[in-house]
Amino acid sequence: MPSQPVTPTSGERQRDPDRTKAEILEIAQREFARHGFAGARVDEIAALTRTTKRMIYYYFGGKEQLYIAVLEKAHTEVRTTEATIDVKHLAPIEAIRTLAELTFDHHDAHQDFIKLVSIENIHQAEHLRKSEVLVNLGTPVTDLISQILDAGRAAGDFVTTADAVDVHMMISAFCFFRIANQHTFGTLFRRDLTATEHRTRHREMIGEMVVAYLTGAGGRALR
Repeated sequence: MPSQPVTPTSGERQRDPDRTKAEILEIAQREFARHGFAGARVDEIAALTRTTKRMIYYYFGGKEQLYIAVLEKAHTEVRTTEATIDVKHLAPIEAIRTLAELTFDHHDAHQDFIKLVSIENIHQAEHLRKSEVLVNLGTPVTDLISQILDAGRAAGDFVTTADAVDVHMMISAFCFFRIANQHTFGTLFRRDLTATEHRTRHREMIGEMVVAYLTGAGGRALR
């Protein structure tokens, strides 16, 4: 990281700042997901974005700050997807099923996000904890689930005294596993978890698993 603050040159200033930052974040996300925090190189990110290392430092401050910005972008996109659920106009069972299916769809379509989460777990959330955006980003989804659970209990649909964080973990665990462990699982069991022929079945599975847990359809209700 430069010892002195840097400013863009006249040529660099001609670029649209928002577009430039978006391009840098997009390429940086791919590079960090592919190589990890330690393995990714700012020089390579600059080359792939047709900008300069100087410009990246100007916008983000350094490699760690760029990595944190990538984490913020990736996690915010998940929360944005979850926020599309119209809890007020969906029955509780349909709302929780929809949340599970949207999570499945997002993880399936954004496999770099799964890699970034795995990498940050290796670092024991060292960088995540440095971001005020990230440390407070879990609240919206647990609030959403709490609303669904409250409505489901009030309607008599949900008989399990469920915790919002546990339900979020249940949904995330299934959706995360099929992406994060696709290579090891595929080698051990000769099944590609992400293959097209399994997608619809897996998507339905996670929705029905959560509904069965909450409605007590899978056995005794947990209280």
